Amino acid sequence: MDSREVLVVCSDKSLNVGITIWNMDTGDQLLHIPTCASSPRGLTCLRKQYIVASQIHKHGSLGGGSIFIWPLNKPQAPLRCYPIEAIGPMSSTTDGVYLAGGAYSGNIYIWEVSEGRLLKNWHAHQKSLTSLVFSKDDSLLISGSEDGMIIVWPLISVLDESNSGGFPSMLNSSSEHTSSITSLLSTLSFSSSVLVSSSLDCTCKVWNVVTGKLFQTRAFPQPITAVVLDQSESLLFCGSADGRIFVNTLNLGMLEDPFDVSEDQPIVLSGHKGSITALTFCGLGLVSASEDCTACLWDVVNCVIIKRFNHLKGSITNLAVIPQSSLLPMTDHRRASDQLRVSLLEKYPQPANSYTGMITLQPSGCSHEESGFVPKYRSTDLLNQHILELESGRTPEAIQMEVEKSIANRDSAMRLTKHVMEMNKQVAITLSRYGRVSFTVPS
Repeated sequence: MDSREVLVVCSDKSLNVGITIWNMDTGDQLLHIPTCASSPRGLTCLRKQYIVASQIHKHGSLGGGSIFIWPLNKPQAPLRCYPIEAIGPMSSTTDGVYLAGGAYSGNIYIWEVSEGRLLKNWHAHQKSLTSLVFSKDDSLLISGSEDGMIIVWPLISVLDESNSGGFPSMLNSSSEHTSSITSLLSTLSFSSSVLVSSSLDCTCKVWNVVTGKLFQTRAFPQPITAVVLDQSESLLFCGSADGRIFVNTLNLGMLEDPFDVSEDQPIVLSGHKGSITALTFCGLGLVSASEDCTACLWDVVNCVIIKRFNHLKGSITNLAVIPQSSLLPMTDHRRASDQLRVSLLEKYPQPANSYTGMITLQPSGCSHEESGFVPKYRSTDLLNQHILELESGRTPEAIQMEVEKSIANRDSAMRLTKHVMEMNKQVAITLSRYGRVSFTVPS
């Protein structure tokens, strides 16, 4: 298997700067994609096949509302989508089925990618959305805003079509941060699902994402602008506004008092001259991006920079690392059925009764082809695990999730029953028309 990776970066300076893609091993520039200027956390990759980026106005003001989508395996003009308002942070599910965007008005939008359907939009926050991520298992959508508020939304509630015009139920919320949220990071490696948040209030907090319980608070001398965990998820890397990257251990086996703010002396990586804008890990090590127009590949053991990528035309606002094979055209070994379908994103939600497909609750491991239906709800094993864990305490969260799951199952059964009855009626009418059989169809 080809393990080579490429680095994808973009700026917010102007549309002409665009997206640059480098070979991580050699540092050679492989591709330049024009017409992209995206705000921080405004770029996401759909299943390593497409780049999706919300666009900033060419003069630097956020407005106009546009999202561009580029296929990675063939050069062509982007698919240009125009939502009703400007979108900032964006996130997609692991399988590329759903795409979420956060607006500067506090609204959240979620689309089903293959048909481009706008499934739901609602006023989620009082201030601008600054960060938006799906949980590692895609069962939750987590949003953070300019005023420090964090809200966790069960995806099954967000996608509930029986409440198409209403406000989805939240799992929990927190206002512990006192300034703008800059990063949200979800992980599943511990005994419970964990959320790491960072803020301009100079702290990084660690939460139980299901219960909302605060595990730890880390304090720093500078505002924290980006966070990432290493592959073992035992080291927490926190990028700061002055260009330093602080390295702390993340040991949830020895929980601290969440109100006892930790000020341990962390390891510090120094090499950037501007605020850190993004952090990620790849097979070669830690990758950082900064307002100083550079991205760096780090040897974190020796605290040195292995390779520096210069993006001379503008500060870097977003980065991603993807397999180099994503840039190659489809071959016999990469069947067309493996290609994710992407459609123009709708500007307005369609009426709930305008959709003729059947709705089903399907596990995340079930493909669309196997189910035979377009997915409208998704449930996961972890969501069931969350419910079982919370049931022991009979908490309101557990009861709420049980209710939501029961409603979804009931609605699915009712739709299936109605569909079967309609089919029976049509069969009866057809057979009666030819005089072959006569019987009464139950109402």
